[in-house]
Amino acid sequence: MLQEERILRIRSLLAKFKRLSIERIAQDLAVSRETARRDVLQLEAQGELRRVHGGVVLKGPEPEPPVSERARVNQQEKRAIAKAALKLLLPGQTVFLDAGTTTTVLAEELASLSGLTVITNGLAAALKLGAADDARAPRNTILLLGGRIDAGVQATYGDDTINEIHRHQADIALLSPVGISRQHGATSFEHHEAAVARAMAQQAQRVIILADYSKFGHSSRVSYVKTTDIDTIVTDARARALPGFAALQRAGARLVVA
Repeated sequence: MLQEERILRIRSLLAKFKRLSIERIAQDLAVSRETARRDVLQLEAQGELRRVHGGVVLKGPEPEPPVSERARVNQQEKRAIAKAALKLLLPGQTVFLDAGTTTTVLAEELASLSGLTVITNGLAAALKLGAADDARAPRNTILLLGGRIDAGVQATYGDDTINEIHRHQADIALLSPVGISRQHGATSFEHHEAAVARAMAQQAQRVIILADYSKFGHSSRVSYVKTTDIDTIVTDARARALPGFAALQRAGARLVVA
């Protein structure tokens, strides 16, 4: 079997199984382990796979870590972003807030304002906003969107959630993506999370993206807002030095640095 044929076969196997051992590749192609390793090295150089202990995995966007782990990362940057986003809001506005660790921090900051209507699918965000209010005389109106519950990200999702979003017209959608890039805009790893964010963006007059430096220049599996449809990106000072920051600036994006 020619190397070109072997490469095609490895691609086919990876597309099906996502993860393969060197032994499995060698057996399937009827070649030595050394030959299998050489083919793997070529595919890795082309960016098509990633070597791991004992084998290879199909290269692609990594799923997000658990929300409990993400909540501990870049806390200072997320707090600064939340405070900067607060300055973009006015009393009387209706805002969408999607589920995420950055938007949950924003919910804590939003509790200091009054006169807002906040519509969210984030369970943690809704609880933080609700707990900060006096039940007898709430300063803000908090609406938790119904739907199926994703305990992993502490959010509601699904057709019922989307249908509820389309019942509202908001001034601003405040969204926190997995990645933000000039080419793909705001992206998410999970399709159902992207569907919620996309619906919020469609039903809002303005879209504000909240993204710390670690998300710049990265793309995940599902794009939900094109760069040209984003009104403002709020980030932290560490993002300034990244190529992704400059690329978004060149594309005409408005960037607010906390």
